[in-house]
Amino acid sequence: MKQITRYILLFVVSVPVRLAAQQTVVLPLDTILQRVDRNNLLLQSYALKAEGYKYEADAATAWMAPMFGAGTFMTPYPGQNVMDGRDKGSLMFQVEQDIPNPAKLSAKKAYIASQGNVVRATRDITLNELKSQVKRLYFNWLIARQRIVLLKENGQIMQTMKKIEEVRFPYNQSQLSGVFKATAKIEDNRNMILMQEGNIARARAWMNSIMNAPGNQVFEIDTSYEPQFTAGASYDTASLATARKDVLKMDESIHSMQLNIRSMQQEKRPDFRVRFDHMSPLGDMMPKAFSAMGMISIPIAPWSSKMYRSGIRSMEYNVQAMEKERAAMLQETQGMLYGMQYEIQSMQQRIEGMERKIVPALRQTLDVSFLNYQENKLALAAVIDAWEALTMMQSNVLDEKLKLYEMIVDYEKQLYR
Repeated sequence: MKQITRYILLFVVSVPVRLAAQQTVVLPLDTILQRVDRNNLLLQSYALKAEGYKYEADAATAWMAPMFGAGTFMTPYPGQNVMDGRDKGSLMFQVEQDIPNPAKLSAKKAYIASQGNVVRATRDITLNELKSQVKRLYFNWLIARQRIVLLKENGQIMQTMKKIEEVRFPYNQSQLSGVFKATAKIEDNRNMILMQEGNIARARAWMNSIMNAPGNQVFEIDTSYEPQFTAGASYDTASLATARKDVLKMDESIHSMQLNIRSMQQEKRPDFRVRFDHMSPLGDMMPKAFSAMGMISIPIAPWSSKMYRSGIRSMEYNVQAMEKERAAMLQETQGMLYGMQYEIQSMQQRIEGMERKIVPALRQTLDVSFLNYQENKLALAAVIDAWEALTMMQSNVLDEKLKLYEMIVDYEKQLYR
């Protein structure tokens, strides 16, 4: 009965653990990138800023509030002799309204609204940066998983050699130092696995934060994924201008500055003001009176036109400077992408040579050495040397693969930056 109870308890405890393991979500790279685009808090702030510019542009078309005043008009000071009722003065009510030029308001609204487009372009740049960061973490996780698989395979080989040494030692067919050396290699292999698991945990926590998820949220990646590099046929500046987000932002900034120039050009148009005064006399001998006045500004006066003319000239030079900077950026990017393309293709050839020729040769060397060791024709130290050579070369291949993946990330970042 006690045995049955124990089995029931073990089953009850193990079921939730198994269910939790089965519920671990596997997130492909595309899914993570979509979640970053949708949930990242920094990216959401740009949308709010752009929405703010929309309402600010609407506010730019508002008029100033009307002014209302009340007081006395030509009223004598107390203690003065008033000879006639007409000298008592009047109560005065005044209404005044500024009427801005509609062309000015329309130009200012267009300029402020264009700032929202600049913010949206900035969001695209930030999204590209975050995507590159996520891809780096994803590929580091991918390589770490591959390292763990290789380390476990090589650890099994060393475990086998250790067992053989332990069996041979009582018969004086091996030395105790061989057992200790194999044990050290096994423990070092375990430490390497722990280090890779730490790298995976760091990458998972970092990606969770970028996705605006709890840092300890558990998920796995698609370990079958392999980054592919597709070289561009050509990198003409026209196609780069439509692909690169920083160039699009610069285009929006130039357009915004041009709208600002147009807004300042409207400063030469006049503004208007109307005022109405009503006088109600304090004496009976004066009639009620009013005063209506319309006013217009004269911005073309030499002492006032200097302000907007100089400002326009300054912004025109800034626009020309940004256009030169844009052309230089495209030219520099063109050369950089060609260089990165050749470097990636060279790295691919190196990795292919290592995987097709060097690693198989070292593996055959280890197999032959291990076979001779099993037949007691070779010392353990020689087998360990072959094992270390293979392990190191496999590690180098993964190092080169990680460099290749990061180069692909940098290439895509420069292409769509």
